[in-house]
Amino acid sequence: MPYQEVATIIARSIMVSGLATLLALAWSIPVIVKLLATGGRVAKIALDVAGTLTGIPTVVLGLLLYFLLSRGGPLGFLGILYSPLAMILGQALLITPYIIYLAVSNLMEGRRNIWELALSLGASKTQAALTLLQDGVYSLASVVVVAFNRAVGELGIALMLGGNIKGFTRVMTTAIALEVSKGEYELALTLGGALLAIVLPISIAITTIGKKI
Repeated sequence: MPYQEVATIIARSIMVSGLATLLALAWSIPVIVKLLATGGRVAKIALDVAGTLTGIPTVVLGLLLYFLLSRGGPLGFLGILYSPLAMILGQALLITPYIIYLAVSNLMEGRRNIWELALSLGASKTQAALTLLQDGVYSLASVVVVAFNRAVGELGIALMLGGNIKGFTRVMTTAIALEVSKGEYELALTLGGALLAIVLPISIAITTIGKKI
C-alpha cells in the first residue's frame, strides 16, 4: 500500500470520527442540560438507559442501521449507504450514550457546590445547568476525547455502513482488518501504530489539563 494511500486513510479516519463526534455533541448537549436541570428520578432513569446503551455491540447497531439505510429500508431513499456520511451517522449514534452518560455523571458528582451556589443566587435550573456545563468544560472535553477514541477505533459500523471501499470509505480499522486477512501484518501494525499515535497524545493532554483545573 503506497504511503499516500496510508496518509489518506488516516486523514479520512480522523475526518469521519471527528465529524461524528461533533454531530453527537451537537444533539447531546441539549439533552445533558435538560437532564442536569431536571434531576431526580427521571434524570436517573435516563442516565441508566444511556449507561445501558453504551454496551450495545457495534455490529448490532451497524446491522440495524444497515437495514434502515439499505435500498429496501425506510431510509433507503437517502442513498447514503456505503458512504462516509453513513459512517459519520453510525458513529455519532454509537457514541451519543457515552457522551450523555459520562458528562452528566461527571458534572453531577463533581460540582454540586456550583449548582447549589447558582440556585442560591437566583438562577433557574436551566441557567444553573448551563453554569455547571460551562464550569465543567474540561470535564466535558475529556468526555469528548473518550467518545472520539471510541468512534475512531470501532470496526463494525465502519465496515457495515462504509463497505471498506478503497479511496472512499476505507478507514484505519477497516484497513487493518483487510491487511490482516491478507497476511500483511507489517502494514496492519503500521496502521495500528498510527491509530495509537492519534488517540494517546490527545487523551494524555486532556487528562493533564483536567488535573490542573
